[in-house]
Amino acid sequence: MSNSPLDEVRIGLVSISDRASAGIYEDKGIPALKEWLGRALQNPVVLETRLIADDQSTIEETLIALTDARCALVLTTGGTGPALRDVTPEATLAVAHKEMPGFGEQMRAISQNFVPTAILSRQVAVIRDQSLIINLPGQPKAIAETLEGVKDAEGKQVVPGIFAAVPYCVDLIGGPYIETVETVCKAFRPKSAISRSAR
Repeated sequence: MSNSPLDEVRIGLVSISDRASAGIYEDKGIPALKEWLGRALQNPVVLETRLIADDQSTIEETLIALTDARCALVLTTGGTGPALRDVTPEATLAVAHKEMPGFGEQMRAISQNFVPTAILSRQVAVIRDQSLIINLPGQPKAIAETLEGVKDAEGKQVVPGIFAAVPYCVDLIGGPYIETVETVCKAFRPKSAISRSAR
């Protein structure tokens, strides 16, 4: 743990669901994301939350607004399957300046340990300005699994979760220095990129 004050991190959380946004049922995506981030991050966090419908223009506008509001990280949940209304990846790619395909590849590799239908997921990750945008699955259990990775019965990491790479990616695009709780998710940085105060 660092002795100096930790950077404040602004994070956008976007739950994309026609029925939850219409109040037909309770949204479970944003609560799941808040719970996981609350366990995983040491930094003070400011959350910008949005619950919206599966509509491409609405998703694009929301992602642009959150990156314009200086969210270093934007996490979406829902709308990444093959159904006709699932357009989150299309909206995410439409606002992108750079695509980060490794995140989607790793999420599918993690989910494949749990369900054979992992190959149907179309999550993508992109950079827009100085924001990293990542599409996550819609189910709370799957959200935690993809962020944290796969651990064996003793709690040893078998497949790394995607969040291990997030802090260093945010460093590289000029964002705040994110420090994680190692028992939840150990962030990986090259030695040269580790802040002196965090060593």
